[in-house]
Amino acid sequence: MSKITPGLVFAVALAVVVLPVVAHPVAQGAMEIAVRADRIEIRARVSNEEAFVAEAFGGKSDARTTLSEAWQRHGGYLLRHLEVRADGFLLEGRLSVVTPPAQKTPEARIVYDLEFPLPAGRRNPSVLELQQNVLREFTFAPGNPWEASYVVRFCQPDGTSRDGLLFTSRQPLKLACNGNAPASKAAPALDRRAMAGAFIRHGIAHILGGYDHLLFVAGLVLAVRSLVDLVKVVTAFTVAHTLTLALAALDLVRVPSRVVEPVIAASIVFVALQNMLSPAHSRGWMRLAVAFGFGLFHGLGFAGGLLAAMEGMAGVAMFTAIAAFSFGVELGHQMVALPLFVVLKIGRSAAGKDAKPEWIFNGVSRLGSGAIAAAGVVYFVTALR
Repeated sequence: MSKITPGLVFAVALAVVVLPVVAHPVAQGAMEIAVRADRIEIRARVSNEEAFVAEAFGGKSDARTTLSEAWQRHGGYLLRHLEVRADGFLLEGRLSVVTPPAQKTPEARIVYDLEFPLPAGRRNPSVLELQQNVLREFTFAPGNPWEASYVVRFCQPDGTSRDGLLFTSRQPLKLACNGNAPASKAAPALDRRAMAGAFIRHGIAHILGGYDHLLFVAGLVLAVRSLVDLVKVVTAFTVAHTLTLALAALDLVRVPSRVVEPVIAASIVFVALQNMLSPAHSRGWMRLAVAFGFGLFHGLGFAGGLLAAMEGMAGVAMFTAIAAFSFGVELGHQMVALPLFVVLKIGRSAAGKDAKPEWIFNGVSRLGSGAIAAAGVVYFVTALR
């Protein structure tokens, strides 16, 4: 067990440098759940980010803390925040193996092997129920707690498996076991409808909890004058981020977060300053090019830890997950863009000709863009650390 830096430095560095760079309070991980004759096995691939958040905000570090101790401690934390029931009976788990990550970046994965022994009278359960509240006690921003989500593969006793399940604090798992069922009656390997619904909801939550993308979209909307303008600029942004998200899913494009995050922050500042200093270029082809160009990097930001969590999924399952997640992301955008556009439109219409609506429109756009630019600068500075 090699000594790293003192624990206080460890916690402060993680909290100040690593955590602010990640603009979403969602740590993505993966789990493989297997039913054995006498136990339930769970292999959890957890991001360094998840462990860092729990360590930095949990207040457990001291001057003697090592990374190995922090990873081991997070295994215990994970057990305490994971509830497994077999036919309604609560199982007591234990941590069997901790495999450290190969790298110490937020995207790297720690592997935890957990075992939940089945009592003699509870073998061959019919139903497994899992709930978790990992990181939920830690606040990312006022009213916006952290969230840990996991892409799950469920390995059945009869040898079949189900891919692409999504496990969050708001989406518990209820799994039917088919150990005593004929193979022909086993649960389908992929329930596309349920999977799509789960990832659509996840995409919406990802956007509504990610202030970087919301700031960028708000900056775009502040400059539009008509519904046609709004459709054009949102379409350009959507096409761009969907393209890079798909390419990343196919492992054709991968850009490290230390590059993606500063560019996303720069996109916020650029759009806001363009609204303020060059309003003539905040509409038309110039703005469409800006929305598309920066949208490519936002798509890589959406991919983030989600793609690492989906490694090993079958092609059909991954395609369904990515398509549903992208659709959810777009719904999340519209939940912000459309109301903001309508409010601005109503405000300009209510002003009337005597109140010089053009002056009011420019004033609101510049004031809002100034606030967005200031937030973008803060994000850019932290992203460069």
